[in-house]
Amino acid sequence: MFLTTRGLILREAKYRESDKILTILTETDGKITAKARGAARTRSKVSAAAQLLSFDDFTLFGSRGKWTINEAATVEQFRGLRGDLRMLALGSYIAELLEAVSNENVPEPEILQLGLNALYALSGKVCPPEQVKAAFELRLMCLAGYRPELEACDGCGETEMDSARLFPESGELYCGKCRSVGGLALTRSVLDAMRYVVSAEPRRVFAFRLPAGELKLMGEVCESYALYQLARAFGSLDYYKKLRTQLQ
Repeated sequence: MFLTTRGLILREAKYRESDKILTILTETDGKITAKARGAARTRSKVSAAAQLLSFDDFTLFGSRGKWTINEAATVEQFRGLRGDLRMLALGSYIAELLEAVSNENVPEPEILQLGLNALYALSGKVCPPEQVKAAFELRLMCLAGYRPELEACDGCGETEMDSARLFPESGELYCGKCRSVGGLALTRSVLDAMRYVVSAEPRRVFAFRLPAGELKLMGEVCESYALYQLARAFGSLDYYKKLRTQLQ
C-alpha cells in the first residue's frame, strides 16, 4: 500500500548504521512513524528532507504503524531557524508540543496548520519569539481540548476586569474581587490578548501587540497553563530557557 501525503517531521532518531526513524505529523493520517532508509548518509536521496522541522511531500509504502519512506521532497525547511540555536530550540519545543497532543493515525489538520504557522512566524521573524511561543501554547491547548474559560468571571459573571486570576486545574477565570489569591495572575491587557488568541482566525493568531513586560507575563501564564494541562516536562523547553539566559 502506498501513501502520498505532506507532513512535518516532529522527531528524528538514528536507527542502525544509516537509517532514521521519523515521527511525522501528516495532513491525511495524523501522527505516524516511518523508517527512512539510508537517510543518515549525506548522499541519500531523502537525507535533505529527513530532518527535524522539515515540511515535506512524502511517498510511503506499508500500512498503518509500519511505514517506509520511498520518496521525500522538501516543501519548507524554515531556514530562518537553523542558523540560530535559540530559535532552533524553540522550534523543537513546538515540535514536542505537537507530538504530545496529536494522535496516531488521526488527521488533525488544525493542529498541523497551527504548528506550521508558528514555525513560519519564527523563521520569518514576523513577531517576537516570546509572542509566537505564548500564542502557540494557548491556541494549541484550545485545539487539544483544554480551552480555558476566559469570557467572564466564573464567580460573578463580570466580563470587564482590570485584574483576574486563571486557575489551570479547572480552566476557570475569576476577577480580583472574587479571588485575590491563587491561580495565575492576569492584567487586563494580557487577558485581552489571550481572548484574542483563542478566537482569532488561524492565520491571525500571532497578530497582536503587547508591551514587553505584559508579553513576558502572558508568556509565563500560557506556559504554566500548557505544562499543567499536559502534566509533563519538555527537554527542549529547558534547553531553550538555558540558551535564552546565556544570551541575555
